[in-house]
Amino acid sequence: MIPRYSRPDMVKIWEPENRFRIWFEIEAHATDALAERGVVPASAAQALWTWWNTNPTIDVAAIDAIEAVTKHDVIAFLTWVAEQVGDEARFMHQGMTSSDVLDTCLAVQLTQATDLLLADMDALLAAIKTRAMEHKFTPTIGRSHGIHAEPVTFGMKLAQAYAEFARGRERLVAARAEIATCAISGAVGTFANIDPEVEAHVAAKLGLAVEPVSTQVIPRDRHAMYFATLGVIASSIERLATEVRHLQRTEVLEAEEYFSPGQKGSSAMPHKRNPVLTENLTGLARMVRGYVTPALENVALWHERDISHSSVERYIGPDATITLDFALGRLTGVIDKLLIYPERMQKNLDRMGGLVHSQRVLLALTQAGISREDSYHIVQRNAMKVWESDGAESLMELLKADPDVAAKMTASEIEDRFNLDYHFKHIDTIFDRVFS
Repeated sequence: MIPRYSRPDMVKIWEPENRFRIWFEIEAHATDALAERGVVPASAAQALWTWWNTNPTIDVAAIDAIEAVTKHDVIAFLTWVAEQVGDEARFMHQGMTSSDVLDTCLAVQLTQATDLLLADMDALLAAIKTRAMEHKFTPTIGRSHGIHAEPVTFGMKLAQAYAEFARGRERLVAARAEIATCAISGAVGTFANIDPEVEAHVAAKLGLAVEPVSTQVIPRDRHAMYFATLGVIASSIERLATEVRHLQRTEVLEAEEYFSPGQKGSSAMPHKRNPVLTENLTGLARMVRGYVTPALENVALWHERDISHSSVERYIGPDATITLDFALGRLTGVIDKLLIYPERMQKNLDRMGGLVHSQRVLLALTQAGISREDSYHIVQRNAMKVWESDGAESLMELLKADPDVAAKMTASEIEDRFNLDYHFKHIDTIFDRVFS
């Protein structure tokens, strides 16, 4: 992942040094368990930890140099450790296969990454909640198909986003549990050369569950579900980002990204204030979703294993988590500093001569004894005059002058159907459902 869209804590998880440290812990914990069972000398496990506890520097370049000859990353690592530890290191990796190390390490890295993502989501949820409460009863127009529909509040828009990300967080917790499994089962997963208790010991030390049945790899349906969850969260990011982008359009301008002192929107047009952050988030969301299909295709491996999944995961593991981490952080900043314009929202609400209240009049006419079809026709013929006048006409006044309406409703009753507060009587109920 390029530095422009990376944050250091998440990047560290995927750096070679962290990976090699996890590999060592897997090997050393397994050697501990083997020593307890008398399979290897206790001195072998002790030698590993004695070296490790001196806080050795992981020489990534030296390991890479060995791999350049061996063409095998795990063997290169074991060779390098043996050079540091000495003769006792020969008891490392007894009965294990490379996938035991690689897959268990990936599980650790994904859980570490997920813990950061969960913290990111908590920060985002907190920011959304703060702004939702601030604008709980700020009137704005609800749109369907991009067209004025009926009044809502800006707080309700944000409450919807909060509920969506809360669901995403729940899915991420479940995905973390699904991905957090350990496999130390040896070649083709039969435990022929290593006891299942070794796997249980390593799993407990690393905070993982044991994989119920591995072939030579942990089944990739787990990883597919994990990356699919990241993709869904990315789509939620794009949904909220798209809402901000639409609201920032010049013709709408109900909200916009914070424009900092000294910021410039265009190299050619000094007046521009563009929604660059939310446009960027839309692009980042596309990237995270792009990693889902390869993860799904990794599920179908040949027989007990092949390595067609390996190159894919070396990309998508770091890139998907690093990108999503950055995107969640950026979206939190956007929401926290979002400029919101209630006066413009009210102006837009009033823009089309009261058309947004048409349903209330329709319902009143049906209750007054006119068929739904006729009621619809009466309201629509007046509404179209307002539409065609681009809001210059008033729907309320046209309805008062319509004899079919006046025969069933008084002027006061018509005016009552244009009461904005009517639409907000259940906002408290919605907020209680979302934030309780």
